[in-house]
Amino acid sequence: MDPDVVERCKEMGRAIADAGCALLTGGCPGLPHYAIIGCKENGGLTVGVSPALSLQEHIEVYASPTDHIDVMIYTGSGLMGREVVGVRSCDIVIIVGGRSGTLGEFAIAYDEGRLIGVLTGTGGVADHIDDFLPVIQKATGSRIIFDEDPRRLVERCVAAYNENPSKIRPRESAA
Repeated sequence: MDPDVVERCKEMGRAIADAGCALLTGGCPGLPHYAIIGCKENGGLTVGVSPALSLQEHIEVYASPTDHIDVMIYTGSGLMGREVVGVRSCDIVIIVGGRSGTLGEFAIAYDEGRLIGVLTGTGGVADHIDDFLPVIQKATGSRIIFDEDPRRLVERCVAAYNENPSKIRPRESAA
């Protein structure tokens, strides 16, 4: 893992704590957990949304951490299932690096009209979002903010949210 990206994730966590926001992740290892560590360094509240049904499954099956997480929500929904719970529990979704799970979270957030921050220069999905936005071509009301500086990204996202809180697009009625 790139040490610069790890430090940027920690700084993003610190900035989230400093902004008075809680940090929610999928309770997994890697870049999201470095953000959790940074958030705790500055006294922030951290929440994990686990794919597991229990603490034992979280640790043994998903090989995921529990340190630095204040509240853990066990969904029992697996890796992809927990993403809906995570995204719907947030006012702002921030994308950093990432692979297929991050892409899934982005798709849910975008489709539901959430405010999305993208920390650029972190590799993975985060560095390719504007490659596939022209393909989506769907008006959802989602607002996307790109920035390479983690603290500035958090500040810009919080300011944008406070200026105009995200409105969740109403669910389409079943026919």
